[in-house]
Amino acid sequence: MNLVLTGSLGHIGRPLTGELVQRGHDVTVVSSKPERKGEIEALGAKAAIGTLEDLTFVSAVFQGADAVFILIAPNGFTDPQIDVKAKFRQIGENCIDAIEASGVRRVVYQSSFGADLDSGTGPLLLHHAMEERLNRLREVAITIMRPTGFHDTLYNFIPTIKLRGVIAADYGEDDKVEWVSPRDIATAAAEELEALYSGGANAGARKVRYVCSDELTCNQTARILGEAIGKPDLKWVRLPGEQVKERMVAAGMKPSFADEFVEMNATYRSGRLAEDYYRHRPVLGQVKMADFAKEFAAAYNRI
Repeated sequence: MNLVLTGSLGHIGRPLTGELVQRGHDVTVVSSKPERKGEIEALGAKAAIGTLEDLTFVSAVFQGADAVFILIAPNGFTDPQIDVKAKFRQIGENCIDAIEASGVRRVVYQSSFGADLDSGTGPLLLHHAMEERLNRLREVAITIMRPTGFHDTLYNFIPTIKLRGVIAADYGEDDKVEWVSPRDIATAAAEELEALYSGGANAGARKVRYVCSDELTCNQTARILGEAIGKPDLKWVRLPGEQVKERMVAAGMKPSFADEFVEMNATYRSGRLAEDYYRHRPVLGQVKMADFAKEFAAAYNRI
């Protein structure tokens, strides 16, 4: 198959590119960074260097693709020069316009668990809106991927562990967390891209697939990470939302965005965020927290 992947060579793009190339597909990776060209080609893929904010570029890249994997990472929450929501929406609209203009008939979109909800989820509402836009497409088979909480977000707690000897957030202790490895997401995405093709065009077909590697409490997570870094008694403490907001704002995040993250975590802690996940509970992936803990320890010891 001729496959186009957006998202460059990030935590998901790199393993996904490698897996699809190994399976014999012709893969084009979209990246806004010219310096990624050599890395992309070294994996056996073609590089398309340009920005998803350029509709002409996106439409040209999508032309002739059998299937497209769309990943839009909302970032820049601490950069006052970036309108995160407007940028996300523009990229999303460009991808949809390019799908229609190029005649692509198969799409896998990386969304998020909680994107089924239309309120109380803060930044995840961007994915909810994008899912709704995609579902308005006709004659296009779409798989919505809804991964759970990324292992990689745990790196953000390294400074707090070093400074205070704990993991701290506005959820914690015995709150349950569903974790996923980017490698398990990549494997699932590769399966969905191939399934859409082998099953025929299936015009208008819709599928939602949740992806998760581990279901643990916060303290179970802390214990696994703590053992890996030589702190077997590491705890995950729960802080008041207002205190977490103050820390986010102190780190440079706009107060309005901090409010949204606190809102999202409150919905998570209530169990509402994961309700649909548990209604459609997937088979857990292969990369467990104990596997990630080795990578976490290496990062912890480098800092």
